[in-house]
Amino acid sequence: MKINNYIKQLASLSSLAVMFCLTFSVQAQNPAPAKAQAKPTVLTGGTIHLGNGQVIENGVIAFDKGLITHVGAAGSNTSNANAEVIDIKGKHVFPGIISMNTTVGIQEIASVRATLDYAEVGDINPHVRSLVAYNTDSEVIPTLRNAGILLSQAVPQGGIVSGSSSVFYSDGWNWEDAVLKKDDGIWINWPPFLATSFNYEDFSTSVKRNEKRQETIDLFRTTFADAKGYYETGKPATVNMRLEAMKDLFNGKANLYIRAEYAKDIIESVKFAQEFGLKKIVIVGGDQANKITGFLKEHNIPVVLNAAHRLPNGTDENVYLPYEMPGILHKAGVKVAITYAEEWWRTRNIAYLAGTSSGFSDVTPEQALQFITKNPAEIMGIDQYVGTLEKGKHASFVVTSGDMLDMRGNAVQMAFIKGGKVNLDDKQKRLYEKYKEKYGQR
Repeated sequence: MKINNYIKQLASLSSLAVMFCLTFSVQAQNPAPAKAQAKPTVLTGGTIHLGNGQVIENGVIAFDKGLITHVGAAGSNTSNANAEVIDIKGKHVFPGIISMNTTVGIQEIASVRATLDYAEVGDINPHVRSLVAYNTDSEVIPTLRNAGILLSQAVPQGGIVSGSSSVFYSDGWNWEDAVLKKDDGIWINWPPFLATSFNYEDFSTSVKRNEKRQETIDLFRTTFADAKGYYETGKPATVNMRLEAMKDLFNGKANLYIRAEYAKDIIESVKFAQEFGLKKIVIVGGDQANKITGFLKEHNIPVVLNAAHRLPNGTDENVYLPYEMPGILHKAGVKVAITYAEEWWRTRNIAYLAGTSSGFSDVTPEQALQFITKNPAEIMGIDQYVGTLEKGKHASFVVTSGDMLDMRGNAVQMAFIKGGKVNLDDKQKRLYEKYKEKYGQR
């Protein structure tokens, strides 16, 4: 009898524990991913920024089964009568922002090593894939959606050959749901001509010639020679996972992303890649890209710039150079994308980097918008799906109360990913509501 009572008490306690856990999970976890679009939808009356430089005042955008079916002036849509019509008069529609060169989804809390999954041990790691490490339950991702960022390129770091990146939507149950393009490119770190060292005793910084530079370049040459030979073999008897991962560089299916800052390093690294017959080359960083715009244009090399909200690295450079750099390259005919690689959680500010580039150069706001939508899509080879608002592309866009490139107007009202309406709740909003109650603001 006592045993039966004990068992009943345990069952009661277990039920309470389950109820507590369920309650906690509802309060603390991210919202469930959006459901697939159930019926045709039409947004009408808003200002539509197509992402290709064109703007439609008082426009209409219709979409069905996750794809855009019509974009045009209000009244031009001929969709079926069963469509859900949403009036967005006074609001703006923008393509979803695309964030390149980030560790979003593979890094969560900088001070907790167990949440850092962006670097592997060793120098040569082309077989390392951010694809399978991507964490859709990250608390950071929903905060990005609320800033208009609907796609991110998760990029491995470290070593000489870091690994391959993939492109993900900011919504999904797992990486299989979220991924838009798998293994879009291999990332390498080109050794700089000058090396910077930091003295922790007096907090001084010194710059000197990189003595190990040639040694690293020789290692690159050996690695790429082996990879090219492996590719030309066709089907080797023994599979080498590292060399297998590099095959798409030689058949033109993947980009080679080269992290390089100095003008000399950029030129040298591009010529190195061309020696091995690589066609799809992208420079990432490009701090001195403005000095070699002719070379970049001639060889059709896109540049993914570092964050603009910083001081220039050279003491004798114009203090506004980082702000002006996107405009300088754009005017020179170089394809430009803007990123926020330094601090992944600040990726949410990427739209304002584009806005700054417009304010400090002759680039129009619509051209600056392309730095974070159209251009990244073209660089990564996903422009057939996203980047601009056109018929047949994914219905992945945001509705804002104002100008997305201005922090005063970038208040996202609605977000759609492949036609599904995304829940815009996030941890920061929950904390905001919590402390409003504490201070009697409700």
